[in-house]
Amino acid sequence: MKKIFFILLMITTSIFSQKQVNKYKYVIVPNKFDFVKEKDKYQTSSLTKFLFNKYGFVVFLADENLPEDLVNNKCLALFGTVKNNSSLFTTKTIVELRDCSGKIIYSSKEGISKEKDYKKAYHEAIRNSFESIKKIKYKYEPVASISIQKEVKKINKPSKLKVISDRKRTTKNIKYANVISLYAQPTVNGFQLINTKPEVVYQILKTSVEDVFILKNKKGILYKDNNIWVVEFYSKGLKFIENYQIKF
Repeated sequence: MKKIFFILLMITTSIFSQKQVNKYKYVIVPNKFDFVKEKDKYQTSSLTKFLFNKYGFVVFLADENLPEDLVNNKCLALFGTVKNNSSLFTTKTIVELRDCSGKIIYSSKEGISKEKDYKKAYHEAIRNSFESIKKIKYKYEPVASISIQKEVKKINKPSKLKVISDRKRTTKNIKYANVISLYAQPTVNGFQLINTKPEVVYQILKTSVEDVFILKNKKGILYKDNNIWVVEFYSKGLKFIENYQIKF
């Protein structure tokens, strides 16, 4: 019975880890790990990047040119590093994936090597660690409709949301408090607006009017009022307004 429970626990943990990792679009690997004295010593960083790429990730070394959306929002990436747990005669490594706040999202099983040559030992151990990464079967899955619903629930709190029943009132009557920062990622017909988790808060569509967008799947618009981006949408006959700082 205990064995069955343990197997079920491992399967559940694996599925949860996969879903967590799949939320992230990129992986950034440092040029130098803590256990080596030089940049890419024994090609440890290069090998780590290669193996992440091999198993489906889009990977950059820390000193490489990054795509614009990643430059604007580092929280789109996980930070992949290798930890050295070696003993006197055995090289042991663990691959960790951390989010932009430093929280561990995934930690591999320990990779082991008995090789005496440092380069061969690190390469064998790291490759063995990546057997865990391989089993994740990573596939990027942007958070969409579910996350949007979560954000709408959050903004229903009075401290963050203004409910307007009189259409004559405008945003000039509203104090810009609790302004949330978002990052815009280009899509085919507009952008998706991402928070720092990262989650998709809104999807917006371009119009022929400058600084005015239509909210996709919602009765509303996004427009710019001075330096503040304003979201207005209707729900159950009421107009909701929320203010944002958006990095395009």
